[in-house]
Amino acid sequence: MNSHSPARRPQSPAWARIFETATRLFYAEGVHAVGIDRIIAEAGVAKATFYHHFRSKDDLVRAYIVEQSRQQRRLVEESAAATPRETLLLAFQKMCEFGAEPTYRGCAFINTAAEYPDPAHPVRQAIDEHRDWNRRLFRDLLAAEGHPDSARTAEILMLLKDGLAVGFDLDDPESVGIAAREAVTRVVDGGNDRSFGTRTEGSISAFMP
Repeated sequence: MNSHSPARRPQSPAWARIFETATRLFYAEGVHAVGIDRIIAEAGVAKATFYHHFRSKDDLVRAYIVEQSRQQRRLVEESAAATPRETLLLAFQKMCEFGAEPTYRGCAFINTAAEYPDPAHPVRQAIDEHRDWNRRLFRDLLAAEGHPDSARTAEILMLLKDGLAVGFDLDDPESVGIAAREAVTRVVDGGNDRSFGTRTEGSISAFMP
């Protein structure tokens, strides 16, 4: 499987300090709640250095979203399993593991989209590009297993993924994880006929703790 993950070019130490500081603060507190002056202070750089690397705060926010997407694509590539179905189930397993962490503050893409309502904004466009990749990933994995309606089922999985992202933030992660196991199995296997792929123990529980 080739997810066409965008490569991240090597950057200067100052760029890295700015970016890592912004990433931590954006995810923990929200994008609009964190100003440039705070990022500059906590990164330990001069204002001129910040603007040398980023034309504006929006430019930094877009870089943050692009990097989050790159990391997710890399994670999918590194955790690819023996079959497309197992890879799909493992993707939801990773999401459940992340949602159970004490530092979890929701989905970076959903959180940031809520702060950028204009669909034409470059930040929203970067979010849309990530979601298009995610949707294609689900569709292609399902199609590779012979699912009879891979495109529609991929849309259902996107809705489930979005719901889980919010559920882990608002409800008990363990309860949400249990519901996720059953929900993903029902969605992935619910439209099966005898020609749909290789069944593996018939349950996502084989891949999720």
